[in-house]
This record gives sequence, C-alpha cells and structure tokens, in this order.
Amino acid sequence: MGTRRIWGVAAIATLVISACTAAAPTQAPTSAPTAAPTAAPTDAPTTAPTATPGGIGEGEGELNLVIWGGYAEKGETIEGFDWVNPFQDATGCMVNATAMTDSNNGVSLMQSGNYDGISASGDATTRLIAGGYVEAIDPDTLPNYANVFPGLKDLPHNTVDGVNYGVPHGRGPNLMMWNSEVITEAPTSWDAVWEGGSEYDGQISVYDSSIYIADAAVHLMAKQPDLGITDPYQLNDAQFAAAIALLEQQAANSPLYWSSYTAQIASYAAEDVVVGTTWPLQLQLLQADGVAVEGVKPDEGTTGWSDTWMMATDAAHPNCMMMWMDHMMSPEANAQATVFFGEAATSPQACDAAEALSPGHCVTQHADDEAYWENIYYWSTPQEDCADGDAATTCKTQDDWVQAWTTLRGS
Repeated sequence: MGTRRIWGVAAIATLVISACTAAAPTQAPTSAPTAAPTAAPTDAPTTAPTATPGGIGEGEGELNLVIWGGYAEKGETIEGFDWVNPFQDATGCMVNATAMTDSNNGVSLMQSGNYDGISASGDATTRLIAGGYVEAIDPDTLPNYANVFPGLKDLPHNTVDGVNYGVPHGRGPNLMMWNSEVITEAPTSWDAVWEGGSEYDGQISVYDSSIYIADAAVHLMAKQPDLGITDPYQLNDAQFAAAIALLEQQAANSPLYWSSYTAQIASYAAEDVVVGTTWPLQLQLLQADGVAVEGVKPDEGTTGWSDTWMMATDAAHPNCMMMWMDHMMSPEANAQATVFFGEAATSPQACDAAEALSPGHCVTQHADDEAYWENIYYWSTPQEDCADGDAATTCKTQDDWVQAWTTLRGS
C-alpha cells in the first residue's frame, strides 16, 4: 500500500463517474487511515459471491439499487476494485445503481417504487421502515450473516421488535480534517470549527445536509452539559435552538459547504479550506496524493454512520436483491467495498481479506474495537417521540430539521 498510489487529486476532481456509480456518498470517519486504497494486488482474492443462499430462487436478471457513491464499483474508478462484475457473472443479475446525494434524496428515490434496494444510513432507515417502503427479512437465511461482528447486528436503526430490515454494509465516523501546514498543532476538539471558527473565517469545510445539525449537538453535549442532550438526533425545543444558534455562529464565519466528496477534495487541494468535517474517503485520497492533511476523531466524539442494505417492499427483483445482500457481506466483496471507502469491515473474514488490499485496514478502522464506537453517534432520524418510551417528551422532527437547515442555508 505504501508504495502504490491512487489516482491524483486533479484527476478525481474532474473524474466523470459512470451512471452506475455517479454522485457523492454522505458519511464520515475515525483516526486517520494509514493509506489510501490502490489497485487491487494481483494476489488479491476475487469477489465472486457465495453460492445462491438456500431458499432463494433464481435471479430475475436485473437489480436496481439506490446507493451511496462508491458502494457499487466496477473497477472503473480504481483498477481492480470491482465487486459488481463478479456478482453479475455469478448470478446473472445485472446491476443498475443510482447514487443519492444525501439520505433525504435516497428516501425520495425509494418512495418512487423504481428500485429493489438501497444502502441506507440510519437517518433514512427509520423513515423507510415506518413508511412501509422496505421489507422485513430473516438475515439468518443469508450464509455470510453468521460471520458479522455482534456489534453490527440487531441495531435500533434497522431492527424493530426483533425484526430485521436489512444487513450491514460497513460503518465509519465523521472525522475532523485539517491542513497540517496551516494548523501545525494537532487539534483534539471540534472547537476549531465552532467557537474558534473566526480564526479560520472563510476556510471551514461543512457538510451540506440537515443531518449536520447533529454535529452541533455532539459538540454541545460536551460544552454545555446543562442542556441535557443525550442523543444528538433527538432534541427538544431548547436543545434544538442551541444547536441552531451554534450553526448560525459558524455560518457567520463564511464556511464552504460541500455535498460532493470530490468537491471537498478539490477545495482542500486548492487550500480554499483548512479545517472541517470529512469522511475517511477524502482523507485517504488527499493523503495519498501528498496533500498535507490529517484527521482525528475529536475528544467530544462525533457523528458517524452504520449503513444497511435494505430490500424494497414489492421489489421487482427480490431474489437478486437477497443475493446482493449476501454478496456484500462476503469476505471478498466487503473487504473491497470497505477498503475503497475507508470504512470498518463487517466480519473477521472480511478483515482477513482486507489485509491483502490494505495491510492494517481493520486495525486502523477499529473494525472489532467496540469501545472506539461508544462516542460515535450513528446517523439517525429525528422523531417527534424522541425515539424513546417516554410519552411526556417531544422532540423536533425530520421536517423541522430540514426546514431549519434550509433557512440557515438561505435556500
């Protein structure tokens, strides 16, 4: 890994990704990765999926997915990173993927009824389940599920009353990234993008989505404990007002908002920004191209994601979707996908396969270090009932968050 390089920043900024994998992912990181993914070595394992799981019939010949960009690669972005073509060859299910811009967009696409499944983050899964847009499944019918780390099973964002609505893809934290030539003393807190933001006026990089309100809430959990925030996604009126006030303070420092990972990469490479929130993917690519950036999970903790492959209710190609879900938990496919994106793999077997692609990947990404994830708050859907059993408490809803963000952004 250390002697091989990914494509350059200039190339990625101008890369035209095919319709099958176009658009940007929306997620985040941990401690800085040691290296970026490179072309798969010649002795890397193939990505052929396991045999058709028992109980699943023949594939219907097609599979239509909503994905985060980078979740259905065909070797066109980085040579050798291809887990789609082997799946198609083995199953006959031809994959068509549409990349979402954020979770709100992903939910909207699934509501159209035109897709068989989605790689959904926690701020989409609850809405999809509640709306009846995704199907309950028995993951034990999928052979590769048995190997998944226990910490990724039966999570609140994809399980209701013990019923599963999907299988894990990978997880990661939103990191703070900074230009180490400008900020020479490594920060340990999010202060630089909040209270200390005036020092970097016009040079702060901010994720452009309503879910970023939770990042403000995480910071307030540490800085204003009297607010009583315990879940950065379930905020009462006072807590929400404090988060919006902090975001308005940040907005006064003229941050550069990003929704495309390629746009953020270009802004750091051009030194238009020097500090902000990012995903491991951007950090890896910039470091691989020699850009002086570092990343960290700050002391306060951070937001993050644990993504789920979910099948649409009344999917036109359910057998292909079930086979895809099992494929994405297979050691070879999961290793490639999580190394490519800079995520934690989902099983010990996937970690073993990842070693051939990026030595030390699972250690760097804390794949089996549950203590590391304790202060990483996976994206979740804001709910009026505060996602708890206390009928006396009410919280701001998803619609409230979207409206507040739209007002903040002036659009």
